[in-house]
Amino acid sequence: MRVLLIKTSSMGDVIHTLPALTDAQNAIPGIRFDWVVEEGFADIPAWHPAVERIIPVAIRRWRKNLWQTWRSGEYRRFKASLREKPYDLILDAQGLTKSAWLTRGLDAPVHGLDRHSAREPFACRFYQQRHAVSWDLHAVERIRSLFALALGYAKPQSTGDYGLDRQALAAQLVGAPKQPWLMFLHGTTWPSKHWPQANWRALAQHYSAAGWHVRLPWGNAEEQARAQSIADGLAGVEVLPKLRISEVACWLAGARACVAVDTGLGHLAAAMDTPCVSLYGPTLPGKIGAYGRGQLHLCASGPHAGKGDKHLSCFDSLGPDQVIAALDPLLASTAAE
Repeated sequence: MRVLLIKTSSMGDVIHTLPALTDAQNAIPGIRFDWVVEEGFADIPAWHPAVERIIPVAIRRWRKNLWQTWRSGEYRRFKASLREKPYDLILDAQGLTKSAWLTRGLDAPVHGLDRHSAREPFACRFYQQRHAVSWDLHAVERIRSLFALALGYAKPQSTGDYGLDRQALAAQLVGAPKQPWLMFLHGTTWPSKHWPQANWRALAQHYSAAGWHVRLPWGNAEEQARAQSIADGLAGVEVLPKLRISEVACWLAGARACVAVDTGLGHLAAAMDTPCVSLYGPTLPGKIGAYGRGQLHLCASGPHAGKGDKHLSCFDSLGPDQVIAALDPLLASTAAE
């Protein structure tokens, strides 16, 4: 069986799809997926053994200059790539109009969420088969449920398995310290999701004094400057160079543990089964939190916590001492393994 999967973005959403692939692979021997994904996240599907072909899409870039995209022929070439192989089924796991639109003109039946389950009900007009999935489930479990309904098997009751080979990814790492290291995933999108830089600095000072190596990734100039301020003058605390997602994944796969804010890299750490303390301020982890073994969620308790505001600060009540109290038992348990 060959399936065309549409799940384009964001990083966390793409990562959340991996356990559903594992379910399908276990339920339907020989099933293969071709995955349509945003070009910036194209590294991720390649890690799963059920994925045969990755078809990058550039919706984010195309929207900035629709006329140029059409004139260049890039969109026509993309659509042609979707027709290169026959599919038994097309599954839009995004539930958005922009993802459903990509299925137009393709021959196989298109499955997706029904109007009560999709984030954008209009997307359902593009589907031949529509499936109801509860909003009360975690995002990972919603996607697992959709796959099971579309592909005709019972969703496993066990915790989802991302299907990644952590040891193989860690083995690809070049330049890692010989001693165990921690990863501090400080970069995120909304201003209100940022844990105060002074707290990161205090956390780095604590674990530097305890003899740990700490590594700080970054994705833009602002994050790089923050990482450098956190690491400044601290033994064993280093800022990594600019890395691709696949390279960050190798660092996470080899790390003893992580601390993360609400960010795609936190979900990536969970996919690697790397123990992680995740910090939630304006968002709540119940349905979107890092999913997997060894994942601890700490929530702020200020007046703006959990309200979903992108700008109001809400981390006043969540300091370094609480993170240390959560992280130290994780470190002790991994050392005992």
